[in-house]
Amino acid sequence: MRRTYDIVIVGSGAAGLTAALKLSQYARVAVLSKGSMDGGSTKWAQGGIAAVLEATDSLTSHIEDTLIAGADMCDKDAVQFVVERGRNAIEDLINLGVAFDKASHQNEDGYDYHLTREGGHSHRRIIHAADATGMAVQKTLNERVKEEHNIDVFEHHAAIDVITNKHLTKPGSYNDHAHGVYALNIKKNRVETFSARATIIATGGSSRVYLYSSNPDASTGDGIAMAWRAGCRVTNMEFNQFHPTCLYHPDAKTFLITEAMRGEGAYLTHKDGTRFMPAYDERAELAPRDIVARAIDNEMKRLGVECVWLDITHKDADFIVSHFPNIYRHCLKLGIDITTNPIPVVPAAHYTCGGIQVDLKARTDLNGLYAIGECAHTGLHGANRMASNSLLECLVFGRAAAEDILETIEDLPPAAIARNWDESQVTDSDEEIVVSHNWKELRQFMWDYVGIVRTDKRLERAKRRVDLLNIEIQEYYGNFRVTPNLLEMRNLLTVADLIVRSALLRKESRGLHYTADYTDLLEKTSDTVLIPFGRAVSDRVA
Repeated sequence: MRRTYDIVIVGSGAAGLTAALKLSQYARVAVLSKGSMDGGSTKWAQGGIAAVLEATDSLTSHIEDTLIAGADMCDKDAVQFVVERGRNAIEDLINLGVAFDKASHQNEDGYDYHLTREGGHSHRRIIHAADATGMAVQKTLNERVKEEHNIDVFEHHAAIDVITNKHLTKPGSYNDHAHGVYALNIKKNRVETFSARATIIATGGSSRVYLYSSNPDASTGDGIAMAWRAGCRVTNMEFNQFHPTCLYHPDAKTFLITEAMRGEGAYLTHKDGTRFMPAYDERAELAPRDIVARAIDNEMKRLGVECVWLDITHKDADFIVSHFPNIYRHCLKLGIDITTNPIPVVPAAHYTCGGIQVDLKARTDLNGLYAIGECAHTGLHGANRMASNSLLECLVFGRAAAEDILETIEDLPPAAIARNWDESQVTDSDEEIVVSHNWKELRQFMWDYVGIVRTDKRLERAKRRVDLLNIEIQEYYGNFRVTPNLLEMRNLLTVADLIVRSALLRKESRGLHYTADYTDLLEKTSDTVLIPFGRAVSDRVA
């Protein structure tokens, strides 16, 4: 089956839906979601969105805080671009209907929203909806998208690959252009063709490549792997952020304890109540995430314990329940009253700071292909993402991609005709155990060898295992019909390879990449840029 649209967006989180709403005023848009419409990472964001909203704060301060957290790896132009557009992004959400928490009084600018502070920020600038900001944003965007007649949402459609020139019935008619995607209709078990004049990848990150992650199961690096296979550069994949505080409980899976709790005064302690963060950094619990995660990892290994504790019991119970109602309810279901007991926590893979290389218009190396949100490398985050800058980036670059497409839409070629997906030479698999076994093996050795603390020996071990699994999965992919699990496994292996290769190239410890073999900072550093197919690419993205 072939469907034709002006724009195809792969991903239905904050970035993808922001772009869809902007584009729908002038173009027909298809939004593809691998699961349900709200199955991505956006709804799990607890803390909030960083933006300069008070007169006591400043754009300069937000920019400086971001640059410091990024460990001299941020692109200053990208940081300024995003920060300067922060207030407009928040106002857009308010106009759409997002109900942010109100403060008891208006600030000097007339804003009456409650702002909190998180690690790395020098001011209170995190606007939030209790401790479930992402859920409020996702819910509102979902509602607005469903009202737009120019947007069609295709849930349970897993994108397979970007359609490029080689997939066209007349390959010579276009040059280096993206023409949509092939996608598996999961419920009908068939591959469908989505042809488009422009394509946006908004698939989120790849943290499920690790054994422990705060991300939903869908975060398997699909968009990064697809863009790589299509010929786009991928940058700084060694910078994987591990959130310091995920709930440690056998029935909790990957429940995140927001950084805002530390921003409101929670302490990290041992079981006996002794704090340890002041010994690692003068900012203590408000140090950037990489420092806090590494400190927790070190304390756990030093003492041989399975977790540490996050304690906010010294605060008033009403304050705790009103500020963190979602966390309070969830923990209480598991027998933990956070008003009277500390919370057991461990670090977990949380955010992919690297990704598909894009410019300030979200354009990739391939004409007509854009990347926005966590799957993209804009230069905002550098070597370490500062708290609550992620949703802001989604909103700003979702809009930037839409604006660039609308400005150039008259020059875009018509949707090209791609060849139908060919399954004539494959069969249904009778060995699905190969995929599930390899999935477990991959996530385990990525956690063991490519986790919070790395060495060259560990990375080389991981590389050998990635190479072996890649051979198995590529053979499997060539012989059997695609399934959701196979597609995710294929993409996870591609992303794992990109992470390991990038980590081996960085001979220093900077930001989120810490290696025991090279503990010092290099005097001069640069991005780790991987080029596909072993060839140069266009200079379209600086």
